[in-house]
Amino acid sequence: MLAYLFWHRPEGAEERERYERRLVEFHRALRGAVAESAAFRLERLPFGSGGGYEDWYLIDDWPDLGELNRAAVTGVRRAPHDAVARLAAEGWGAVYRLVRGASAVPDGARWTGKGRGESYESFLDRERAHAVWQRQLVLGPAPEFCLTAEGSPERLRLWP
Repeated sequence: MLAYLFWHRPEGAEERERYERRLVEFHRALRGAVAESAAFRLERLPFGSGGGYEDWYLIDDWPDLGELNRAAVTGVRRAPHDAVARLAAEGWGAVYRLVRGASAVPDGARWTGKGRGESYESFLDRERAHAVWQRQLVLGPAPEFCLTAEGSPERLRLWP
């Protein structure tokens, strides 16, 4: 199982309500194109400073990433994609692989990396998260691991 994650921000704070409405419309249009998708508003992105949004798109394997890419901008999904994209100022992405646990979008996330010189086996043995996602492909700044955690007030699920 893979997850394509996309972090983004709208052009201006005054656009938040409209941006969120368009974002939810896009995710609604994606039903059937991905195993699962979710959108969150974050008070702080897992890298750098400031808030934004985090989208999760669960897919089975690498060929499905290409299918998601095509499906997102064609047919009935093109207009909802373009509507939210026009309001976006910046975005970053990454692909993560499920290393352990359930293949579900987590309500909470703890972003981290393993210590320098620490083996992956040692890192995974000491982490007690229900699920662990490991970065596979980076398309901007992205932490190495996502460890599932309980939800928090800094992370508001918008969809589903």
